[in-house]
Amino acid sequence: MNELERPVLRMFEAYRAAVFAKDVEAFLALYAQDVQVFDLWGEWSYRGLEAWRGMVTDWFGTLGTERVAVGWDDLRTIVAQDVAVAHAFVSYQGLSAEGTELRAMHNRLTWALKQKSGAWKIVHEHTSAPVDFQTSKVILQR
Repeated sequence: MNELERPVLRMFEAYRAAVFAKDVEAFLALYAQDVQVFDLWGEWSYRGLEAWRGMVTDWFGTLGTERVAVGWDDLRTIVAQDVAVAHAFVSYQGLSAEGTELRAMHNRLTWALKQKSGAWKIVHEHTSAPVDFQTSKVILQR
């Protein structure tokens, strides 16, 4: 890992922590005001932080006492002075309040990041999962 990669890799840890804590503000702090998100669920696109806030607030609000543990596999980055691209396979593990796994899913995540005012922000996020040719159902397990 080179010095340019460190702050970008810390974004992944901050994402993991914010999701586990269900901390909407910490989660949204990772994103630029003008973020464009192509999410896997429900909407074709979220344009801007306020649109993304609604989705994140709803997601965390539906969890009740459950938590979500995020994991990364095959995380790769390309980092320049003020722009970066990162992609990984991501797992989301639903946990009971006691820590028992209730369910899990996998998908693919790509971020485009830009350094703004000395801080890295996600300016574009794209999540996806493959679709089975025969059933047209999304495949959420790797």
